[in-house]
Amino acid sequence: MRRLPIIALIGQTNAGKSSILNRMAKKNIAIVAREEGTTRDNVVATIDNSFVLVDTAGLKDPSDDFEASIQDQIADAIDTADAILVVIDSSKYFDHRDARIAKDALRSGKDVYLVLNKCDLAESLPITEFRALGIDPSNTFYVSATTGKGIDELKNVLPKEKIHQDDNKLKLALIGRPNVGKSSLFNTLGKKQQAIVSSKQGTTRDVNRVTVKYKGREIEILDTAGLRRPGKREVGIEKFSAIRTLAAIEEADICCLLVDSTEPHVKLDQTLAGQIVEAGKGIMMVVTKSDLLEEAEPTNYFGEENIKNRTAADFLLDALERDFDFLPYAPVILTSSETGANVTQIFELALDIDEARHTEIPTSELNKILAEAIEDHMPAGLKNTHPKPKYLVQTDTCPPWFVLHGHSLSLLHWSWKRFLERKIREKYPMIGVPIKFSYRSDDK
Repeated sequence: MRRLPIIALIGQTNAGKSSILNRMAKKNIAIVAREEGTTRDNVVATIDNSFVLVDTAGLKDPSDDFEASIQDQIADAIDTADAILVVIDSSKYFDHRDARIAKDALRSGKDVYLVLNKCDLAESLPITEFRALGIDPSNTFYVSATTGKGIDELKNVLPKEKIHQDDNKLKLALIGRPNVGKSSLFNTLGKKQQAIVSSKQGTTRDVNRVTVKYKGREIEILDTAGLRRPGKREVGIEKFSAIRTLAAIEEADICCLLVDSTEPHVKLDQTLAGQIVEAGKGIMMVVTKSDLLEEAEPTNYFGEENIKNRTAADFLLDALERDFDFLPYAPVILTSSETGANVTQIFELALDIDEARHTEIPTSELNKILAEAIEDHMPAGLKNTHPKPKYLVQTDTCPPWFVLHGHSLSLLHWSWKRFLERKIREKYPMIGVPIKFSYRSDDK
């Protein structure tokens, strides 16, 4: 089973964590500003398909509940990450807060790296000034997020992709916003099967797990506990703690994205779906509280015209199709933990998706599909240069991974790539499974 290690950037505000993440990702993902404390939530990026980098909010004195919640994010990062980057502004002498961050990181027992940012500044201090922090000098790196100096050297020493032995246990993660019904569904799924193998209750910082048997297959269900209230920032507003959910996504084989039937239009659901797809995990959309749809008025529920013979459930499915148009392959299932409706079908879908994740397509079949795609729609390019796809091969499963070889493939428009994916799915639907592409051009 493939899993990317999670690496956390922690440090004081304005140390340059967001700039380092943007430099490694080679694009602006995190907001960068001179004002301290710009990053308020975790920001996540997959770097070179080798590891996941998480930029946490900077540490400040907890003068209110909101600042205390930022420190909780750092604690989450230390607990959950596979490695920790302690980022310090090298142009300043470290203080007691830097020392505390380093001490907490070292106490975790994880691999800890000291990243001395802003080494391009004239006032940058020598490395000897930071040895009192206790971090191994061999794990200390001078970098400049502004110029890129030292970034590649740091990336090269960080943990890369991890491979775990497949013990035939299928891991199913329940992913969703607070109050969407994760815990209720978790309990219902655990009770649905009589042959419970094991059950472990975690703390509020852990993922709760239960293992059941279904049709002879062990399925471990993960109830993520990474979505927590930030405090009293604003009544009714809840913050998404990315690193806990990210860790569960990376560990799982298949993710159930839970959507509240009473609140379907929420952008965070789409963000979560994007993270699941980015991680290459199987995905199904599980609509919770579907029993409430039976009594709902379609016009009151979704603000649309009441068309004859259409129910609230019909409008909901239409809304999901629009909001998640980038997931046409993800199955949708309406469930109710209250009544138990369709809950067992989640296990059926999980087995189907797992089978699809292991799909292997012969090269001869792939190249027939490629030839048909080129014949139906020749890829466009620039005035004198056009991309010329030559052949397609599959290099991996879980998720299925395809490599397209050809000439000037950097000119391929994203729409043609999506067109090629549709062509593959016409013959191999691979329900609930994202597929990945790489491109190899024979030109310079």
